[in-house]
Amino acid sequence: MEAVKLVSSDPTETRDAYRVAYIIHFLLGAGNLLPWNAFITAVDYFAYLYPTKHIEKVFSVAYMVSSVLVLLVMISWGGWSKTTLRLRMNLGFSMFVMSLMVAPVIDWASSSAELKERPSGAYGMTVAAVIICGLADGIVGGSLIGSAGKLPKQYMQAVFAGTASSGIIISMLRIITKASLPQTPKGLKISAHLYFMVAIAFLLCCIIFSNLQHKLPVMQQYQQSLLQDHALCSKTKFLAVAGKIKGPAFGIFIIYIVTLSIFPGFIAEDLHSEVLKDWYPIILITVYNLADLMGKSLTAFYVPQCIKRAICAATARLLFYPLFIVCLHGPNWLKTEVPMIVLTFLLGFTNGYLTSVLMILAPKSVPYSESELSAIVMTAFLGFGLVGGSVLGWFWIL
Repeated sequence: MEAVKLVSSDPTETRDAYRVAYIIHFLLGAGNLLPWNAFITAVDYFAYLYPTKHIEKVFSVAYMVSSVLVLLVMISWGGWSKTTLRLRMNLGFSMFVMSLMVAPVIDWASSSAELKERPSGAYGMTVAAVIICGLADGIVGGSLIGSAGKLPKQYMQAVFAGTASSGIIISMLRIITKASLPQTPKGLKISAHLYFMVAIAFLLCCIIFSNLQHKLPVMQQYQQSLLQDHALCSKTKFLAVAGKIKGPAFGIFIIYIVTLSIFPGFIAEDLHSEVLKDWYPIILITVYNLADLMGKSLTAFYVPQCIKRAICAATARLLFYPLFIVCLHGPNWLKTEVPMIVLTFLLGFTNGYLTSVLMILAPKSVPYSESELSAIVMTAFLGFGLVGGSVLGWFWIL
């Protein structure tokens, strides 16, 4: 597999005064994954409500499948490119807000003061909210990454650093809300509601940012270049571009096959600590998110120019499978908290860094006119990896 030569040039070299465009891309990236992180980080809340359900694994499959379905529609239906970026972003973030309101509304609609006494169909409505969240992710993520693919590489880095920061924001929010209230069912309920409300407030801010984004000079120049590219996305053109970046596409696919088959399902459901109790999955998720942010932020300082090395490193992440299996079934000293925290950190760091590297380099390895479509191709293969990994995550039950 040969290294891909960087051939794309960036005509959109408009000066970003005060780095406003960078900051907005960072915040929108954070908003894109914040709802997903909100659902999986509230593992203590949902595990208490639905103890017999494999909640994290169900959430993963529901979210990832619906997200990829939207990406497939975007790829196969050329009409989507006729809609404005602003419209797609507003629609997606509005769906995010609606999905995060479901859990608190179910609690408020319950006539019982007991948290576990849920209205009939509550679990189904919660999963439906996750599906809506996944549909919104396909709209927002595909649009945001596609637009960043045509911009200078720092904007793609900003988007992925933002997605990683969303995990830290949510993890810190969950720790604060959980620690500040009594460890009782009532305290759990209030802390979860506060947690979801703050997340919704952040998403409402993202709607404002997405409406400001199109007024920035760098985005206006992007829109002008987009108008010059006709028939942006067709099946034939998609396959042609995918063939040019098949190496990076495979790399991003294998990254998320490995990551999603381990995180969050295995980490949240299959690991237990007598010392940390229900804090253990929250701490592990926080460690992963912190490492992921560190990895994605590192590309602001160093991006290797050889894609082949990044692809090889992505493939080498398959070694995480035997390492996690040894920690789960091996000697007792490996089953303790410290080895698992170290492994989780490495999983997150390699995920963040290699994802950011491949997503930055792939759109720059094709002619400029194909850079947006190449970013969408990469997003599609990332989504395929998410779906495959979330399905493989069920095998830990065996």
